[in-house]
Amino acid sequence: MPETVASTVEHIRTELRKVIVGQDDAIEHILIALLAEGHALVEGVPGTAKTLTVKTLARIINASFSRIQFTPDLMPSDITGTNVFNIANSTFSLRCGPVFTDILLADEINRTPPKTQAALLEAMEERQVTIDGDAHKLSPIFTVLATENPIEYEGTYPLPEAQLDRFQLKIILTYPSAEHELEVVSRWNDGFNSRRLDQVDIQPLPDPDAILHCRAEVARARMEPGVQQYAVDLVRRTRAHPFIHYGASPRASVALLLCSKALAAIRGREFVTPDDVRDVALPVLRHRLTLHAEAELDGVTTDSVITDILKAVEVPR
Repeated sequence: MPETVASTVEHIRTELRKVIVGQDDAIEHILIALLAEGHALVEGVPGTAKTLTVKTLARIINASFSRIQFTPDLMPSDITGTNVFNIANSTFSLRCGPVFTDILLADEINRTPPKTQAALLEAMEERQVTIDGDAHKLSPIFTVLATENPIEYEGTYPLPEAQLDRFQLKIILTYPSAEHELEVVSRWNDGFNSRRLDQVDIQPLPDPDAILHCRAEVARARMEPGVQQYAVDLVRRTRAHPFIHYGASPRASVALLLCSKALAAIRGREFVTPDDVRDVALPVLRHRLTLHAEAELDGVTTDSVITDILKAVEVPR
């Protein structure tokens, strides 16, 4: 039932508010990625509670959590794990890497070379990793939440388009409002410490399989043919826009479908409306478009182009 998803999400939001102030849109988008069985790229300057949000979310949904700090010397085996030889019994045993978890925070993913970035590709797409020719299944709710710092480019390796396309959403974390920032300071003044989450009275979901049940409800949500056509029209329009060099792929059309279903379920409905599609269009499409160099020099952004497309495409009635 859609109310099951809505009540589960409301529980998560209530518990997150005990730790996180504001960032409601970003939190909703992270929950959409989780319920749509996708992954998310989270962009924000340091100090905007990216890591804290993900750690707290994992506690609330009864999920295991791993964090990888991506650095230039990180190796693929540091992510996936490796087979280690046991001298005592002359056999190899698997030493699992941090990818064997439920929620994986890939911190500053653009600080590691492409070879190591690519180590996540199989895990993200297939929910498995191959080590020495053997495939190992990952958790059924395995979700990658990767972060990027938008203001620092020295010593970074931009993600290739093929890997960007694997992320269902790109979420922008902005500075908090003055009111929210004052509340953050007030909480710390009253004794809150984000490094001591165990001292916060966070109530996990009563059902450990709640996320799997919610995903099943999301999959059952309906998108009528007219709304499907609307989603496809939005994506196809990106391929013909004069400011865009490369438009979104058919994977983007599928991502629009899945994320719209998740948002509809969060809003307590069994069906998708055009408003659901419009509301997820920016995070679903912004990282899948490549602008012409001339457009970038003129200050055009992917968000502004998507906004123009949303205004131009006719909304079904």
